[in-house]
Amino acid sequence: MDRVDVAVVGAGIVGIAHAVEAHRRGLSVAVVERGPRAAGASIRNFGMFWPIGQPAGRAFARAMISREVYLDLASKAGFWADPLGSLHAVYHDDEWACVHEFVERARPRGFRVEALGPEDARARCPGLNPQGLRGGLWSDTEIAVDPRQVVARVASWLGTRPGVTVRFSSAATRIEAGAGRPRLHLADGSAIDAERIFVCGGDDIETLYPEAFRGAPLTRCKLQMLRTGSQPGGWRLGVHLATGSTLRHYPVFKGLPSLDALSRRFSREHPEFDRWGIHVMASQMQGGELTIGDSHEYGPSPEPFNREAIDDLILGYLRGVLHAPDPRIAERWYGVYLKRTDGHLEFIHEPAPGVRLITGLGGNGMTLSFGLAREHFESLGRGEAWVHTPV
Repeated sequence: MDRVDVAVVGAGIVGIAHAVEAHRRGLSVAVVERGPRAAGASIRNFGMFWPIGQPAGRAFARAMISREVYLDLASKAGFWADPLGSLHAVYHDDEWACVHEFVERARPRGFRVEALGPEDARARCPGLNPQGLRGGLWSDTEIAVDPRQVVARVASWLGTRPGVTVRFSSAATRIEAGAGRPRLHLADGSAIDAERIFVCGGDDIETLYPEAFRGAPLTRCKLQMLRTGSQPGGWRLGVHLATGSTLRHYPVFKGLPSLDALSRRFSREHPEFDRWGIHVMASQMQGGELTIGDSHEYGPSPEPFNREAIDDLILGYLRGVLHAPDPRIAERWYGVYLKRTDGHLEFIHEPAPGVRLITGLGGNGMTLSFGLAREHFESLGRGEAWVHTPV
């Protein structure tokens, strides 16, 4: 039987982040993943490391800690990480007003943002449609990564570190917790004793401790996404691209004086965006592919079938903003994550001594997980009960 300081269930971004932090602190670690590789929401996203979307205070600070970890791990684990920044391209007066209002409010709170006119915006993102472009909200803190690469390469790197084991195709079946160390039982009959077990199973709330999730303030969210082939001639997007539609989505923009007018106009012009929770963004991978999305359907069990109408809405809106050389779609998929319904940014629960369930980061897992792991370990070291982060 293996004995370690920390056992982690799940090799998605939340689990990997906790394993990285445990290793950084000199602890022995065992990571188990039920599949041959992580295949959930951690690999089904834009690859946008996105501090600009985080509320000022604890969440933004957590994102900036994650930023340091990403840049450090990129060289160690050998994954691509491009600190290219982001641009919200805007085409309406109310959107442009929100950009200025946000810059005025956000700079004193530590955000590195600037309102750019049309020429400067197109210098950052040459593919922008110049017709009607008012300008853009520029931020220099965002990083591009390939989510399909990050979790796999960090897991591989961890597996080479002293005191760390990473086991794929190793499903956790139950956790035995009592007076002593908790014990993690696996489907192959083996077991791992650990001082602490972190269960980071993404949207899987049925396998371990289903009773702990029953009645919890959590819901599933399904998002539809698309990817083009590699753009010809070495064409680059230049930034993580967001749009005026995104200003309605992230809580960091809540309370801007012009946001209500923007939202009312947008709902009149694009009522289907409200129905399907659509806001339009694009990122570019190292190989030149554009990742495009996305939508948000909430419920305990979202439909497993993609809706072509949603893809059409996303692509139609993007065509008005971005002129890419080859917009043909090569891949379509959906992802599912857990999101809190009560205005907090994560769900951490201790169903038994030495066992913590960690999920519910919503669409912020790629941005917040490494900072959350550090904050979580610091809290444990002080012997404190976890206090959830309000939006």
